[in-house]
Amino acid sequence: MQEKQIVWDGPIIDNHFHLNRDGRFLDAAKDFKNVGGTGLVLVHCPDFSNPPTTKKGHSETYIDTIKMAEMVKKEHGLEVRVVLGPHPAAFAHQFINWMEEDPENGSQRAIQNYRDSIDAALEFVNEGLAHAIGEVGRPHWPVSDDVWQLSNELLEETMHLAAQEDIVLQLHVEGELESTYSDLSRMANKAGLDANKLVRHYSPPNIDSKITKGLTPSVLIGKGALEELLDTAKSCSHGFLLETDYMDDPRRPGAVLGPKTVPKRTNQLLNMGIDEELLWKAHKDLPEKLYGPAN
Repeated sequence: MQEKQIVWDGPIIDNHFHLNRDGRFLDAAKDFKNVGGTGLVLVHCPDFSNPPTTKKGHSETYIDTIKMAEMVKKEHGLEVRVVLGPHPAAFAHQFINWMEEDPENGSQRAIQNYRDSIDAALEFVNEGLAHAIGEVGRPHWPVSDDVWQLSNELLEETMHLAAQEDIVLQLHVEGELESTYSDLSRMANKAGLDANKLVRHYSPPNIDSKITKGLTPSVLIGKGALEELLDTAKSCSHGFLLETDYMDDPRRPGAVLGPKTVPKRTNQLLNMGIDEELLWKAHKDLPEKLYGPAN
């Protein structure tokens, strides 16, 4: 006789979720809700083929993400927190293209565009319409030394700003484990930023604090991540978050993980014996500590 499965009846938050008006949009949010989801962290996704080049352009695209969040809240009654910022891939490609077009001025043009995008996002955070800045970071594929260095300089600059403004950054970085965490922790310390306020999106499932160096891991919770997450969860001193990085891209249905994944994996972790306090922390206490209450 099959053992009866326990069902988690607490909150369930997906910490990194994209929506696209040309994708499944409200239906994707509905799928999440229908399997027990209660809240989304909606992360801005730029038009990679034509990212904004002015502060006004950045603000307009951010407003659209905020409006999508409002529609999800109104239609489905979900909690939604909004994260706005310049995706590092979009920035890196702009920098490379502009440097090729104008070697003398392209670099400064890209730097100014990045700063404009951060300033625009910060305005919405200060207005209470967004909860954090992200996803920011550095390229996760091989790039030239110039692009790598500039990406790191601007990331450090953004960490300084986050420290001054007391806000959270969601990071998109390369996939190495200990070396990446150590480097980011060092950068945060240099910037005077509490490393807990760096949320590492797409985190590997090993979340032992000896590995994460004070950063907040947001674990991409595919099926293969469960055992390692379970093994290291108690060693994560300040807690972890769970995410799908759902893209809502019609060309890639279900990428990166589908909208039902976090609720399903939460129940699997519960039935595998994870401490319920850790799940409560992941889905309630830590999101509120990092982002504040959902609007």
